[in-house]
Amino acid sequence: MKNKLNILVVNIHGLLRSKKLELGRDADTGGQTKYVYEYVKELSRQPEINKVYVVTRLFSDKRYSSDYSLAVEAINDKAEIFRVRSYGLKYIKKEKLWPYLDEFVDNTLEVVIKKKLRIDLIHSHYADAGYVAMELSKLLNKPFIHTGHSLGIPKRKKLIENNVDETSIEIDYKLSHRIAVENKIIKKARMIVTSTNQEVEQQYSMYDNYDRGTYEVITPGIDLKKFYPYFYLKDRNFRYLRSYELSLEMRESIRKELRRFLVKPNKPLILTICRPEKRKNIEGLIEAYGLDKELQAMANLAIFAGLRKDISKKNRFEQRILMDMLLLMDKYDLYGKLAIPKKHDSEFEIPELYRFTAQLGGVFINPAYIEPFGLTLLEAAASGVPIVATDNGGPADIIRNCHNGLLVNVKDPAEISKALRKIISDQGEWSEFSNNGINNVKIFYSWEHHCRQLIKIIKSRNIVSSNKTNKSDSSIKDIFASFEKFIITDIDNTLIGDKTELKRFLEWLEQNRSRVGFGVATGRNINSTLQVLSENNVPMPDIIISSVGTEIYYHFSGRLISDNRWAISLKNKWDPEKIKEIMRQFDFLTTQKDNRCYKISYYIKESNNEKIKKMNAALKDKHIKACLTVTENRLLDILPFSASKYKAIKYLAKKWNISEDNVLVSGDSGNDREMLREMKKSVVVANYQNELKSLKKSFFSKEKYAGAILDGLKHYKFI
Repeated sequence: MKNKLNILVVNIHGLLRSKKLELGRDADTGGQTKYVYEYVKELSRQPEINKVYVVTRLFSDKRYSSDYSLAVEAINDKAEIFRVRSYGLKYIKKEKLWPYLDEFVDNTLEVVIKKKLRIDLIHSHYADAGYVAMELSKLLNKPFIHTGHSLGIPKRKKLIENNVDETSIEIDYKLSHRIAVENKIIKKARMIVTSTNQEVEQQYSMYDNYDRGTYEVITPGIDLKKFYPYFYLKDRNFRYLRSYELSLEMRESIRKELRRFLVKPNKPLILTICRPEKRKNIEGLIEAYGLDKELQAMANLAIFAGLRKDISKKNRFEQRILMDMLLLMDKYDLYGKLAIPKKHDSEFEIPELYRFTAQLGGVFINPAYIEPFGLTLLEAAASGVPIVATDNGGPADIIRNCHNGLLVNVKDPAEISKALRKIISDQGEWSEFSNNGINNVKIFYSWEHHCRQLIKIIKSRNIVSSNKTNKSDSSIKDIFASFEKFIITDIDNTLIGDKTELKRFLEWLEQNRSRVGFGVATGRNINSTLQVLSENNVPMPDIIISSVGTEIYYHFSGRLISDNRWAISLKNKWDPEKIKEIMRQFDFLTTQKDNRCYKISYYIKESNNEKIKKMNAALKDKHIKACLTVTENRLLDILPFSASKYKAIKYLAKKWNISEDNVLVSGDSGNDREMLREMKKSVVVANYQNELKSLKKSFFSKEKYAGAILDGLKHYKFI
């Protein structure tokens, strides 16, 4: 790692911007958002780092700040946020993003190409970003590392244990798909970054590919300049700093808000801060407090469960939790003892809320059923607040390192209340836990420590300077960018058909290979394409457009890489079974064996315009849009309306920033017609089929087969 690193951080969902994070605004904007933001800021400060690029989703939604519609936003001079579109401009929750991730991949690739970003390493956060990183890794030929934040299998297990219906789990959380993606990530990532040993040993171990993963436990950090101890406010020197004035302002705001709820606001405070989510077990905490009259006499309870203006405007999951909170308050008659504020300033009020809790001799609690890590526990510890936390997940590591609180079985209300009472009532233990937290967080949980460890491991594992799949630093993007021109040709009766002419063309191609990209566009399927190229000793093309433009493949580093986005883009309104049913009425059609996912093929007897019109009318009558292509007057292909050889070429030109002026195409038959008609530089071979005779703009060569391609190069003065 002689040169400074450029790292692409992928974090798709949630509300991420350069300042004033809206933590708790929704279920997708919590600990992960804060983690990524703080991590990126500190990572960019490291001397080994040149640039950090964060890629996230762009949306323009009147419900949210216009900040999230900015295409580019600087965090500092070495870190930038790039926002790309995926599924329109409306903000949607992460579970609904899965079908649109290939669009996100392509749009990210477009940013990398157009902005000429140099990427050495990709770091993904959460499973959706992990999928994007896997695809970008293939296209950019760069390694990726991954941080899961939370995992699908443990989440599904806990939801089932809490009697959530499995059908509802699948509908609401898309966990089967997520788990399948996580399994692939484990295998493909060069390294899985985890926060705790428990995450590796008890959560990742549930996955089929567990043994194929490489794991590193690197504890995350917090901003110690923001989360400083409560007793700093008593330091005379501190009183002259702006931080002191800000603390006083926030302290008064907190007092004012809590006085709205609490009859005796100066009692010790039991504090929790979390999103209104089932797995956070807010109801369990209220029940534990509500059942313990002694605890109620000792302390107040304050629950900061995200931001809200009107419960009825929240999604149905959050509504359910928030309504249950109010019902439990009423059930246990906790008026005057339980505070459920509607809002907080996450950047300034939350740090002061921890210090305020410490000053009152209170406790912070995380009662979640499972907590992958628990950043709020670290924030509380750094501020001097003892903690009580779930014994399921990362908090065990935090308490093992910091010795600043107690672990409990959060399914047992009595155990929760007992731990809270013990810390609040024992001043000696409270002080010990408070001091331990303040001192040990500095040792184990700073972002600087995290980033130094990460870079050290990247170096020791040689992750950046060597790639599993290819020792070369070049990528598909680099190769395509190096070509001045591109030749894309049909195979049968165009590229092949005359061995002498093919040999002449291949010799020319070999001489110009460093400057000219080579592709084929054929009606054959991919297996048949590879076979015929091999039989005719044609070197592997850079691009293969097969099955009449319905499939796209790249040849790179000895392997074929399919273009997933192109395939997925053809799904819209494509109903092959319905099309086959409609076509059964035509006795002049015979089914071909070579049918693909997006190509239905027939032999057509004595093709003519009248028959084509009848078939189109039958499809239109059933509201189906499809493309009918006839080749050699006897072969019929029915494709999605958005598919063809030409449309595939147009898609590739946009994706890889290739000018259509620099692409020459050649063909001989009907499935080449649109490609030859629409492209500016098109060559029709002398042995063409009648379907092409009406073309006007194409160059009709007097040469046959591959000789026509060479003739076309001269005609267009192509190179």
